[in-house]
Amino acid sequence: MRPEPSSADPSVLLRAATRHTRRGELDVGQRHASQALAQFHVRGDRDGRMRTINLLGAIAWERGALAEAERDFDEAMALAQELGDHVLSARASNNLASVANLRGNPHRALSLFRNALLEYQRLGDRRGLAETWHNLGLTWREMGDLMQADRAAREAVRHAEQEQDASLLALAMTGRAEIELQRGDLRVAEQALARARHLAAVAGDELGEAEADRIRAILLMRQSDPDQALAVALAARTVAERHGSALLSAECAAVAALAARDSSRHEEAEAHAATARSGFAALHATQLLSRFDEEWKRGQPAARSTRIPRD
Repeated sequence: MRPEPSSADPSVLLRAATRHTRRGELDVGQRHASQALAQFHVRGDRDGRMRTINLLGAIAWERGALAEAERDFDEAMALAQELGDHVLSARASNNLASVANLRGNPHRALSLFRNALLEYQRLGDRRGLAETWHNLGLTWREMGDLMQADRAAREAVRHAEQEQDASLLALAMTGRAEIELQRGDLRVAEQALARARHLAAVAGDELGEAEADRIRAILLMRQSDPDQALAVALAARTVAERHGSALLSAECAAVAALAARDSSRHEEAEAHAATARSGFAALHATQLLSRFDEEWKRGQPAARSTRIPRD
């Protein structure tokens, strides 16, 4: 166990907040980040405020507070532009793009993702490149452009492997798995998911493991095993709820609803569907709500995974 950082040192608090947030420990991460922000304000440290506000935006995103997340990312970007911090400006652009995509505005998302990508390329920031390529792949996949989505997912994996960060590579591998699921190559998708879950476990990233399990539940449905799919989706939702990840919780409920219906558990399916719909509505995630309604009609879930960088 690491000792609790001193509230008198905001830089130490921010590092601790980032560490806890990357592990999905959102309550602890938010507490440390809020303490750091107060100290940075007292010291008049705009750079510290900028980095902390961006992290608080990432935590708000995970919890489903999109309006708060967008406000934080906007403020972080404004500070980054004032300070000439190109790394943080690119990160905030990436984050704002994810918000736009979730709200059903993929064209704005693509523009913001491309801006982030160009900046990360200029800076040689492989972590940022991996995260942005992953999110670009998601956007193109949802727009039906599988060729572009596949290229983006491969780039995400390539940069993540060179960065040698297990949690980042786990994220990129979930993107590869989603592409293969959409293509119908279940064997390759299963291999990618197994690797993603192992990497997330190595990194101590429980939310990353739960994300891989949500997609694995979709795979199990396509392998005609709805009972096991339901169990996996509900277990992933339990993890999401424990960590306060509203988006992942709602997505897991959506998969559980479809799996329960395939298992002829109709009352349970309706209950999970209502939970998913209310979760998406609370997030103002219009695109996800519409997608779920379409899936409910045709009985087939679509894979997706949007992640905000947790730093």
